[in-house]
Amino acid sequence: MRAAHTIFVVDDQESILSSVKSVLGDESYRILIFSSAEALEEGLQLEKPDLILLDIWLPGIDGVEALTKLKTRFPDMPVILMSGHAGIDIAVKAMKAGASDFLEKPLNLDILLEKVAVHLPRRDSSLLRTASTVPEHLATLMKGDAARLAPSTQPQRTVKKNAVLNGVGLLSGRPTGVIISPAPVDTGIIFRTLDGVAIPGHITALDNFDRLGEGKSFTANSTVLAKGGRRIRTVEHLLAALNMMGITNASIKVDEEIPNIDGSAADFCRIIEAAGIEDQGKPRMDIVIRKKIMIGNDESVAEKYLYVEPFDGFEVDMRVDYPAPILEQKFRFSPDEHSFESEIATARSFNTFENIDIAQQRGMAGSGYLNSHIIIHDGKVINTKLNFPDEFVRHKILDLLGDLYLLGYGLRGRVVGNMTSHGLNQSLARKIHEALSQDLVS
Repeated sequence: MRAAHTIFVVDDQESILSSVKSVLGDESYRILIFSSAEALEEGLQLEKPDLILLDIWLPGIDGVEALTKLKTRFPDMPVILMSGHAGIDIAVKAMKAGASDFLEKPLNLDILLEKVAVHLPRRDSSLLRTASTVPEHLATLMKGDAARLAPSTQPQRTVKKNAVLNGVGLLSGRPTGVIISPAPVDTGIIFRTLDGVAIPGHITALDNFDRLGEGKSFTANSTVLAKGGRRIRTVEHLLAALNMMGITNASIKVDEEIPNIDGSAADFCRIIEAAGIEDQGKPRMDIVIRKKIMIGNDESVAEKYLYVEPFDGFEVDMRVDYPAPILEQKFRFSPDEHSFESEIATARSFNTFENIDIAQQRGMAGSGYLNSHIIIHDGKVINTKLNFPDEFVRHKILDLLGDLYLLGYGLRGRVVGNMTSHGLNQSLARKIHEALSQDLVS
């Protein structure tokens, strides 16, 4: 029989020590408790645990200082920091100091168990299914006429360790950050607010999901997820990076808004690559398009439209046509022929100076717009040098890749778009979702 994992819990609150010991003890973990960093140091002289839960605000040596010493002595030791007085900036700082994860207090015990299980996986876990098994809840999604699920040739993947990024909120203009953490197979992409509310990165959690009925599109300046009155805004560029880098399972902690560095997905690709990508030994699922699914009218390029059609593989054909300096631009993106990281992820958001000014006057946009957009005025780009002559159409592809990943799966099909928007993208995602779940025929 495999020996129980040993967990050290360090906190100066007796109630925290007692509840954590009780909950984790019931899961057959061996728990040793300490009320200070100094007491922890004495415990480490006697044995090395498998995991440490460490409070930030401790008497004497605080948790961040204790963490720094721990990582010097035990660089591979997983340490989860805990705090009841911290924002996302403190959480990101803790991760950069070497923490494996971060928990808010008062502790949500379900989240506590989930975090511990990620760092101390158990051999008898139900998550370790055979590669050929199709989860029961997916069975009904494999019979659609226009679209159906099928096992992929690619495995499920997660990040090897935490990926962290600081930045400014596009809409709020406030400093914010994001922490991308490993997650078990079949988890999917889950966003978590600082107080532990879990919001799936899925089309059904879209803030305006109920407005997408009957395949209609609407105006949307970004992609916003919502649940229980909580929102996570501007998730599209991060989702695009996760999609194209093959990350199927991740837990993402954020405070209201994903940081927007320069209006592209380049920094998300960078931190994911630095964290590393881990194959999880089980095939992912793909959506196979079997009949054309359409939003809009593709009979004229004067009309906005977006559709997906059967195709052996995946590619995107995109067209835009705006006033100078953009004019008509076309780009076909194929992951087999192009590098997402260098040819699409670096394409930045764009808007006119007049639109941004109006949005700010109405309180609909923060100062984050100014440094994260290609700004156009009087027929010219006025604030930056373009990364590509056709950067505008490439960014439309970037947004589309993020919005389509709200489906939760890879896509086998050709996507064709003309003058697309987030609203159009999200409407297509919902219609594909309906095709999966209701045998919808386009």
